[in-house]
Amino acid sequence: MILIDRAEVRRRLDRRSCIPLMREAMIALATGKSKQLLRGIIDLDGGNAFGVMPGALEGAGFGAKLVSVFPRAEHSHQGVILLFDEATGAPAAVIDAGEVTAIRTACASAAATDALAVPDARTLAILGTGEQAWQHALAVPLVREIDAIRLWGRSRDRAQALARRIEGELGIAATAAGSAAEAVADAAVVCTTTASPEPVLHSADIADGTHINLVGSSRAGPAEIDNALVARARFIPDHREGVLAQGAEFLRARAAGLVTDAHVLPEIGTVFASTTPGRLGPADVTIYKSLGSIVQDLACARYLLDGAGG
Repeated sequence: MILIDRAEVRRRLDRRSCIPLMREAMIALATGKSKQLLRGIIDLDGGNAFGVMPGALEGAGFGAKLVSVFPRAEHSHQGVILLFDEATGAPAAVIDAGEVTAIRTACASAAATDALAVPDARTLAILGTGEQAWQHALAVPLVREIDAIRLWGRSRDRAQALARRIEGELGIAATAAGSAAEAVADAAVVCTTTASPEPVLHSADIADGTHINLVGSSRAGPAEIDNALVARARFIPDHREGVLAQGAEFLRARAAGLVTDAHVLPEIGTVFASTTPGRLGPADVTIYKSLGSIVQDLACARYLLDGAGG
């Protein structure tokens, strides 16, 4: 059995490879080439949680991710991915889950952005200043010619520090906005990566034609956007069953009577496979609702295991 630690994941799971890997994994999920259960979540003290995500992906293997979610920690997601060989049933690898989650989540958003954002999108807004904010700044410009990034977070100092990091390391103009509304005002792509329990983004803030990657909330409860924005958008999930059961923003809008289950469109994998339309026109507001899926982790685990001797 092979152990692949955080440093090795960071070194070998490059984003240009991971984006198409996520696209193929989500097609597999949408076309029945994978199996997964809804994630199990145990709430811990202080707003922290422990999650278990089991599943199987044809051609990759089967296994589970065991992960702690501590939003205020240096690394918000920490844990391991256990990958088993699909032919022998033997455990094949234990892989650092925190780094895989950090990279694959943003790369899945980038793949969705490539499919759903307007082709000439050049301005990106990121709400949140943590690990996923940085990861999305790395990944989204790989699928669109982003030349400006607007940032907002509850800590202005952290937003300004992230803006300096983006400019220094990525060479993209970045500014810290005074409010979420200001950050998204001229953005063609918006990524919400906060741990906020209540909406930070409202329909009135969003222009027609915007694409939104809704990432921060991965379970029922915390919601990053308001009910009106859910109802307004073409709402495309990573995993439809999961979003119907655990997608906080959708559940709130449904409870308010603004939408029904039919509002959650077929999965992003069907958009990637060209069996479901994504954007119908330039004025559409599109939302990719990301809960995160074990098939994404298993695809990355197999990719890393196959290259472990390199």
